[in-house]
Amino acid sequence: MEEENIEEIKTEEQVENVETASEGIQIADDVVSIIAGKAVSEVNGVAGMAGGFAGGITEVLSGKKNLSKGIKVDIVEKDVKVDVNIIVEYGIRIPDVAFEIQNRVKKAVETMTGLKVSNVNVHVQGVSISEEKEENIENKPEE
Repeated sequence: MEEENIEEIKTEEQVENVETASEGIQIADDVVSIIAGKAVSEVNGVAGMAGGFAGGITEVLSGKKNLSKGIKVDIVEKDVKVDVNIIVEYGIRIPDVAFEIQNRVKKAVETMTGLKVSNVNVHVQGVSISEEKEENIENKPEE
């Protein structure tokens, strides 16, 4: 019987240690922005991310796609606010794209980090017309 009591006490101590250990975890803004960027890149209708000058230079120099380009993250305690700057494809319904981005970003960030996403603000910075569509517009006979 004494052995069983000792095992129960050890188990209770382990659970307490796990709970307190998770409170000490801090997730960097860059990590959250990469998670959000990956979620945005999977949405149909997003032609690209609208980012600053520094993000473009990073992509050119490193040769890697910068997933956090065009994404701003503010973390206050366990609450996250995400701003996403995108360029949409021509002909795609913008409210549908924005709604899908909000859902995917919220789900991805909350699932992977355990943080609560309070806001996902989508800012449409431009519309991309593919070269094929541009040619069709230019070659259209005038009436």
